[in-house]
Amino acid sequence: MNCSSRLLCVLYVATSAGLVWTSVLEFRYGPVWAACLFAAAGLVPLIAVVRETVIGEQRRWLLEMVARAGREGDAAEAIVRAELDSACCERWWTSLGNEHDVTCRHGMPRSSSAA
Repeated sequence: MNCSSRLLCVLYVATSAGLVWTSVLEFRYGPVWAACLFAAAGLVPLIAVVRETVIGEQRRWLLEMVARAGREGDAAEAIVRAELDSACCERWWTSLGNEHDVTCRHGMPRSSSAA
């Protein structure tokens, strides 16, 4: 995670803490529906922290992959190879996930489909 991501996470946690404190105050002195609203709103910045963490992990993984590919050859070729290897089969890839090859391990026979 880089410096700006850490700063965003700190701001998200501070915002969440402020919303939770507002929720407590609303629960004690205000209407209960407002307390529930602020409690739910306090969860949203925590979701953003998780999102920033996942993005940081993906960025780190991609940089490692590019560095590994740089030692072995072309980085773009390694990324394309990894994407093709994660694809189900060639027909699935070209049909946007609608059809499978006959030899594909994820393919379902037509007779068992719900269509």
